Amino acid sequence: MSVVALPPRLALGGVRLRPRSVVVGAATLAATLTLAVLSLGWGTYPVAPDAVVRALLGGGTPLDTTVVVGWRLPRVLAAVALGALLAIAGALFQTVTRNPLASPDILGLSNGAFTGMLIALVFVSPSWPARAAGSLVGCLAASVVIWLLSYRGGLQGFRLIVVGIGVSAMLASLNTWMLLQVELETAMFASAWGHGSLNGVTGDALGGVLLIAAPVALAAFALVPALRQLELGDDLATATGVRPHLVRSLALLIGVVLVAAATAIAGPIAFVALAAPQVARRLARSPSLSLTLSGLVGALLLLASDAVAQHLLPVTLPVGVVTVSVGGAYLIVMIVSEIRRRA
Repeated sequence: MSVVALPPRLALGGVRLRPRSVVVGAATLAATLTLAVLSLGWGTYPVAPDAVVRALLGGGTPLDTTVVVGWRLPRVLAAVALGALLAIAGALFQTVTRNPLASPDILGLSNGAFTGMLIALVFVSPSWPARAAGSLVGCLAASVVIWLLSYRGGLQGFRLIVVGIGVSAMLASLNTWMLLQVELETAMFASAWGHGSLNGVTGDALGGVLLIAAPVALAAFALVPALRQLELGDDLATATGVRPHLVRSLALLIGVVLVAAATAIAGPIAFVALAAPQVARRLARSPSLSLTLSGLVGALLLLASDAVAQHLLPVTLPVGVVTVSVGGAYLIVMIVSEIRRRA
């Protein structure tokens, strides 16, 4: 009996796909959909999975429809969408810097968004539009400062990370000082938001953010061929018509916008952008980071973290607390494996 071997890559629509990546992506998508249905049914008022599906299709009871669609669906959609946005941004940062430690929280963008939110909360208005605008401005301002301090005739990954860590530490100190100056109620609210939380996410707010972020995410996928050329080296990339400095700048700008959009609605959720791209790469056993697979893993990671934060702990916590714990464990595993590899 003859055995037909799968080719190492499959060509689909001009995009070369690895069979393992396709399998991993399909499995991750299936796990995300399954967990989403379960999350829509978990809570003080439990809803069976089949009743969840009926409610989503418009055939459920009025109470089930209200609970599933009106109350729980915006949170689940936010976890999936924001996890994907953060993971795609992390993949862009890590691809451009060629460093697995490059992520928005380590580079200081998350602290910049928190600073902007605090300034808007204290000096402008406590409303959600003001806080969202403040976090967007803060994230973009932090990225500009890091850019100016690290740019020396081009962007060098190690310099960008070191400058980002320094700026992040300064912004963290500023945020702590600001929290000590405001009233206790304001400080408690800001601290909860600063840990990253999906509490209070509404469909209108999520739709407004995705209206901005979706076209930007599509632009990231348009840059993938140029980013793959950069992996061959700047000289070869330039010979094929790619402008390395421009491509890196555009990729970082897209990543900043995606992070700012996610942070505006849920606060700085740490470590999703750091861990998801590398987990996706290891699952697919791919030499390069895939934006699609990174986005799928990021969606599953944030959705699972939110389920743990809501239902599997003695007390309900902001989702960012869980992602920090997961990210810390990931860092330990990564450092230990790197030490063993070099030993």
